[in-house]
Amino acid sequence: MSYTTAINDDAHHHHNPTGWRRWLFSTNHKDIGTLYLLFALSMLFMGGASAMLIRAELFQPGIQLLDPDLYNNLVTNHALLMIFGAVMPAAAGLANWMIPLMIGAPDMALPRMNNLSFWILPAAGTMLILSFVVPFFPGGGSQINTGWTLYPPLSVQVGMSMDFLIFAIHLLGISSVLASINIIVTLLNMRAPGMTLMKMPMFCWTWLVTAFLLILVVPVLAGGVTMLLFDRHFGTSFFDAAGGGDPVLFQHLFWFFGHPEVYVLLLPSIGVLSHVIPTFSRKPLFGYKSMVGAMIAVATIGMVVWAHHQYTIGMSLGAVSYFMIGTIIISIPVGLMIFNFIATMWRGAMTFETPMLFAVAIIMMFTFGGLSGVMLAVVPADMQYHDSMFVVAHFHYVLMPGAVFGLFAGVFYWLPKWTGHMYDEKLAKIFFWVNVIGFNLTFFPQHFLGLAGMPRRIIDYNVMFTEFNVVSSIGAMIFGFSHLLLLYIVIKTIRGGEKATAQVWEGAKGLEWEVPSPPPFHTWETPPSIKQEQQ
Repeated sequence: MSYTTAINDDAHHHHNPTGWRRWLFSTNHKDIGTLYLLFALSMLFMGGASAMLIRAELFQPGIQLLDPDLYNNLVTNHALLMIFGAVMPAAAGLANWMIPLMIGAPDMALPRMNNLSFWILPAAGTMLILSFVVPFFPGGGSQINTGWTLYPPLSVQVGMSMDFLIFAIHLLGISSVLASINIIVTLLNMRAPGMTLMKMPMFCWTWLVTAFLLILVVPVLAGGVTMLLFDRHFGTSFFDAAGGGDPVLFQHLFWFFGHPEVYVLLLPSIGVLSHVIPTFSRKPLFGYKSMVGAMIAVATIGMVVWAHHQYTIGMSLGAVSYFMIGTIIISIPVGLMIFNFIATMWRGAMTFETPMLFAVAIIMMFTFGGLSGVMLAVVPADMQYHDSMFVVAHFHYVLMPGAVFGLFAGVFYWLPKWTGHMYDEKLAKIFFWVNVIGFNLTFFPQHFLGLAGMPRRIIDYNVMFTEFNVVSSIGAMIFGFSHLLLLYIVIKTIRGGEKATAQVWEGAKGLEWEVPSPPPFHTWETPPSIKQEQQ
């Protein structure tokens, strides 16, 4: 019996597991994509709960619900759960589902590694939650009160929970790098015949750039937290000033990862918008090549502007000027993408189904976040804004529309394809409006709070800040609870509803002449030479 026959026999016997085995041992990109999305959804609710606790505490001045250490722990927890637990796995879920379908591949290039890179996540998520819970047990040590940036000297002193967190970050990093390798190999080797790189759907391009970015920056964070671990347990002094170390070194290592990470969260959503906007504008995407160029530019410049998060640490004038100019320059390719989206909609026959509503909202709010980002890029101004609520408002206006709403747009856009059912359009539109109004009520007042001088990451504040905090907290409750409606819509769609047609969105019909569809699956059948051998 030849090798290929043995392989095929093996596949025949083992490769359609059912029940729990189907999910645990899955090498099917659709199943793994679904697992990623479900994991992200559960983490979204946990991260959201911590955010709502923070806002509940800040509803009034004084200390109501939480003690200061628990408050800081929640701030840390919220960021880590949202970034590593919700946004990145959700984007990976979209990638797993859609990339093979878009390039006409039968599956991802490395299906078993795909399974591994998902199953590392629940382990990492458990570690992340343990790092939050451990201090509540006797002898569990202090809580992680460092914020998600984990700056020493605080992070050198925190108890056992910090070790859980460091281990969680290692696992999350391994998962990200494996998934990225898989995506790169798939996109470079498994495109359908005739699909050149410059004919790839834009979502595939955004993921190609994102995957390279992850492979370049995640190891730096891993190195940074490993050095932290050594400082904590093995007597080194990388970051401990008492032993001749430099706490600022950690900041550089962290932000060398942390700034490109923003673009890792952003780019997959830009890929989603590059499909949603042309569909509902009934026009091909404006400026395909310039979009690809802009993405590569954003990723490249994004890796060399990290220290704009550190203007207040006492860098030389030359260093500060360089980071300021670089940060202002990066707004050019980002602006170009926005203009391409607007030009795509310009004079298109637009309709406003839920994915398109999200797309338009993203363009407006993300642009606003970008403008406050240019304000923060300017050194003398940033000296005033730094570590104020203005910064919190800024990055939520970038990350919520730029990453989360983009994922919502993608979920509503592809849900009919995934489930075979149409979602309830009326409920989805209610979700959109409640969500977006709640979001703006939460974060818009924070700009004013910051400009008036309220610091971030504090549990108590001056009475003069009360009114805006009340508005912000009410908005946060509306925003937070609106996601229960999202959960209901998704469950309802999975369970049934109007059957989705082969061509779900009408808008795509006008594009059939423009977008080359991949060849049907039978072009991927076993080559004739192997067939003869099998017979």
